Amino acid sequence: MQNLISTSLNPSDSLSYDLQAWQKGYLSQPNEYDYWIDDIEGEIPPELEGTLYRNGPGLLEINGQAFRHPFDGDGMISAIRFTKGRAHYCNRFVRTQGYVEEQKAGKILYRGVFGTQKPGGWLANFMDLRIKNIANTQVIYWAGKLLALWEAAQPYRLDPHTLETIGIDDLDGILEPGDGFAAHVRIDPNCEKNGGEPCLVNFSIKPKLSTLITIYEISTQGKLLKKQVHSVPGFAFIHDFAMTPNYCIFFQNPVKFNPIPYLLGFSGAGECIKFEPKEPTKIIVIPRNSGKIKYFETSSGFVFHHANAYEDQDRIIVDSICYESLPEVRPNDDYRETDFSRLDPGQLWRFSLDLTTEKVERERIESRCCEFPALHPNLMGRPYRYLYLGAAHSPQGNAPLQAILKLDLNTQQRQLWSAAPEGFVSEPVFVPRKNAIAEDDGWLLTVVYDSHHHRSDIVILDGRDLTQGAIARLHLKHHIPYGLHGTFVTP
Repeated sequence: MQNLISTSLNPSDSLSYDLQAWQKGYLSQPNEYDYWIDDIEGEIPPELEGTLYRNGPGLLEINGQAFRHPFDGDGMISAIRFTKGRAHYCNRFVRTQGYVEEQKAGKILYRGVFGTQKPGGWLANFMDLRIKNIANTQVIYWAGKLLALWEAAQPYRLDPHTLETIGIDDLDGILEPGDGFAAHVRIDPNCEKNGGEPCLVNFSIKPKLSTLITIYEISTQGKLLKKQVHSVPGFAFIHDFAMTPNYCIFFQNPVKFNPIPYLLGFSGAGECIKFEPKEPTKIIVIPRNSGKIKYFETSSGFVFHHANAYEDQDRIIVDSICYESLPEVRPNDDYRETDFSRLDPGQLWRFSLDLTTEKVERERIESRCCEFPALHPNLMGRPYRYLYLGAAHSPQGNAPLQAILKLDLNTQQRQLWSAAPEGFVSEPVFVPRKNAIAEDDGWLLTVVYDSHHHRSDIVILDGRDLTQGAIARLHLKHHIPYGLHGTFVTP
C-alpha cells in the first residue's frame, strides 16, 4: 500500500478549502424528495444491494430564526436504496412532537441543548427545562424496527420503506419513561448471551453530581438480554463508548457543569460545560458479565467518538478520536464562522489499559485531523487491521473533513481519497462484499457536499484501494446539510 492521494491538490497546500464554500453546507434543506438517481459518474456495483440510511440536522432555522448550533437542528433521515445497479433517494423529517409543534407555530418553542434560545430573552427562557427530542444523531435498523436516535431521549420509530414517522418507541417496554438511549450503539457480532448470535449493546446516562450509567444488551428479536445500572462519581459528559466481548468502556472527559446560567435562561446547557485541562481523563471499565468496575486515569483530553476496542491478554486496547481540549460552545459565537486554525484537531490515539496494574499507556497513531471512524462490522470489539476515517485534506493542522483516510494499523501505511477543494465529506460507512475473505474487501459509502454545485453526492469507493478514485459518484438534485451518523442495511 502506498501513500497516494486522489485529488487535484497537493496535500501540503496550506489551505484546501474556502470557508464560505464550507458554510453553504449548513443551509437548511426544508424539502422532502423521492426519486431515482439518474445523474451518475461511473457505475454502481450491481452486487451492492441494500439501503444506506443517514441522519443529521436537516432544518437549522424556523422562519428566519436560526438555531444557535447545528446539533440543535431537527433530524432528517435520508435513505439511498441500491438495487440491481440503480439507486433511489428519499428523505423525510422525523415528525417529533417538537418538530410538529414548531412547524405549526412557525417559530422556535423549545430551547436547544447546545445554545438555541426561545425568542424573548432570558425571561422567556427562565427555568424552562423542557427537552425537545430532535432525533437527529443516528439511525439504526434492529429487530425489525428503523429507529432515529438522539441520546437524551427515547428513539423515534420510522417506516423503513417510506420513512414516515410511527412515533416514540420504548423498545417493547425495555425503556422506561424518561430514559434516554444513546446514539452510538455497538453491535456485538458474536454475543455469548445470545448463543453466538449478534446483539445490540447500548447505554444511557443521567449526569448529575454523580452519573448513572445504564447498559442494555438486546437480542436480534428485540428481547432484553441484560440490563445493568451503575452510579459513577462525578458529572460525566459521555457521547460514545467502546465494547469488547467482556467489557464496556467509557471515557469520562474532564469537564465541569455550572447549571446556573442555564436555569436563569441566559445560556443553553451545552454552553455551561467547561473543559478542565488540569484534570485527568477518567476511563471506566464495566464488565458485561460479572466483576468489579475498574477506574483508570490518563492525560487530559476530550473524546467524542471511539473507533474500536479489543482484548489482548490482560490488556484492553481502545482506539479513539481524541482532542487536546473540548471545542467549547460559547455564547454569541456563530458556528458558521469557525476559525479552524484556532481549534485543536481530532486525532487517532491508542489507549492500552492494563487490567492488572490499572495503568494506561497512550500513543498517537494518526496525527492528521480526523473523525467519524468506521471498520468492518464483524470486527467490532475484536482485533482488526483496517480503519477508515473522515479526514482533512492536509496532513497538518485543523480543517473541515474533505477526505477519506484508510489506515493499516499493522503496517501504518495510509491511503487518502480527497474531495478537496470544493467537496466536504461525511462519515464513511463500510459495506463488506458478500462472501468476502479479506477484511477490506467491500465498499465505502460517504455523502459529499459539492459546494460548487450546491448539491450532495453519494460516493462509492473501493475499500481495498482508495487510490483508484471513486467507483461511482451519484449526483443528487439538491444538497443534504452536513450529517452525523448512518448505517447500511442489507435486504
